[in-house]
Amino acid sequence: MPSDPSSAVPPLRERPAWTALGKHYEAIRGAHLRELFAQDPTRGERMTAEGAGLYLDYSKNRVTGETLGLLVALAEQSGLAERTAAMFAGDPINVSEDRSVLHVALRMPLKASLIVDGVDVVAQVHEVLARMGSFAERVRSGEWLGHTGRPIKNVINIGIGGSDLGPVMAYEALRHYSRRDMAFRFVSNVDGTDFVEATRDLDPTETLFVVCSKTFTTLETMTNARSARAWALAGLGGDETAIARHFAAVSTNASGVAEFGIDTDSMFGFWDWVGGRYSMDSAIGLSTMLAIGPERFAEMLAGMHALDEHFRTTPFAANLPVLMGLLAVWYGDFFDAQTCGVMPYEQYLHRFPAYLQQLTMESNGKHVTLDGTAVECQTGAIYWGEPGTNGPHSFNQLIHQGTKLIPCDLIGFGQTLNPLGEHHDILSSNVFAQAQALAFGRTADEVRAQGTPEAVVAHKVMEGNRPTNTILADRLTPHSLGTLVALYEHSVFTQGAVWGIDSFDQWGVELGKELARRIVPELTSRDEPELEHDSSTNGLIRRYRSLRMQPTTKGADHGD
Repeated sequence: MPSDPSSAVPPLRERPAWTALGKHYEAIRGAHLRELFAQDPTRGERMTAEGAGLYLDYSKNRVTGETLGLLVALAEQSGLAERTAAMFAGDPINVSEDRSVLHVALRMPLKASLIVDGVDVVAQVHEVLARMGSFAERVRSGEWLGHTGRPIKNVINIGIGGSDLGPVMAYEALRHYSRRDMAFRFVSNVDGTDFVEATRDLDPTETLFVVCSKTFTTLETMTNARSARAWALAGLGGDETAIARHFAAVSTNASGVAEFGIDTDSMFGFWDWVGGRYSMDSAIGLSTMLAIGPERFAEMLAGMHALDEHFRTTPFAANLPVLMGLLAVWYGDFFDAQTCGVMPYEQYLHRFPAYLQQLTMESNGKHVTLDGTAVECQTGAIYWGEPGTNGPHSFNQLIHQGTKLIPCDLIGFGQTLNPLGEHHDILSSNVFAQAQALAFGRTADEVRAQGTPEAVVAHKVMEGNRPTNTILADRLTPHSLGTLVALYEHSVFTQGAVWGIDSFDQWGVELGKELARRIVPELTSRDEPELEHDSSTNGLIRRYRSLRMQPTTKGADHGD
């Protein structure tokens, strides 16, 4: 196992700041945000931070100046600075796979240089970006023609996990900047419905598939890719040479790509030091670049790099992702908060919470530390969310009056991309109103003052003291999207450093995949298979096989 800067860090419960935080928590656990603001009227002005175009108001958190000082001390005692430096230097901080973690290199400017194992990885990145840009411009300009001589009007990204969640989130977030005369769709689920619905109204002669699989062996992705190949050939006269004009690949398996029929000139690679959930700014972002163009894609990378530099150089007490990461540790490990809500008040960001689910939970859903010993605390909150203002009409009831503590991030923008009357002012008023209501609630006396019957008073009381972060940016642009993505990436990193876990492996997703590969032939074999699973799994397989062999119910197929 390679050395790691965290190896010199004492176990979590032996760090002085952790012990002090435990005592401090007991002293302030009952403090209410109403009291904290009354004691310090300037709190809302002081407990803010800015960086890379983002403004963070963290004053509505259940913390004091002492809390923040202890949390910063915890970060220092956890070796966050050393671990950050190791990541940016290309050291193999992904210890279980002995790999560097260099998503930050994907957005370093062309003039930068980072030598890892004798290779300038920044130069490699920009070589791929240049090839992607050239390809994207040919497709977008109409120079690239399909097999029958028609330009590409439809792009379908085929991937799963980070090869889907990043591209689809980025496309939806930046749809305002995309080519509206082109259709962009995304297929990830191995459920055939996903592919059928994505292609139902498309013309194969005008469709380009981008197959994203580093190994070109991912079961779900390649199952969908083979279906795409068959669909394309059926609409292109069965000519195998047509595949090269209607498929591109994001992969490192040149032989597999060529065997599929894709021209390796249309293959774009990335590296082992790019984790799937950190890959949307690599070649995995090819569909994003096809949608918004190379210049806008470069703006997104610049936003990520700006936040990277803020994270790398800013003192912890004013560092946006560090503050957010430490607050997540505070609530998860001391208040026992199990989840975190993310509410972007921008419809274009409706897939952002889903993207964060993988980023946060695949990264920090770990039960052992870097040296393989059991963790001593809770790790990895459950992240979820919806765009505002949908929340107040669905789950906000539980956040306001339920029994569970759910810290929330509210993301707003000063300007809208689609001015329409008072819409944006009404939308933005909800950002500030929800944060205010969650923090301060409504007391029984305030409810009575409204003339509420006494029997109803208890039902209308809002306890408040629900913590929120409010994040504001000027407007949603490729640059600001980049800063938001990097903000959460480094918040996740901060949490992992405190917990002493490896935020960059994902062994937990492998077991299910291995078992699925074993079960597939048992589901499809003509002869009754000899099953050696547990009794439940054996029974389910037998039941599925009997259902699978039944004739289709009359009228069930409504296809054209």
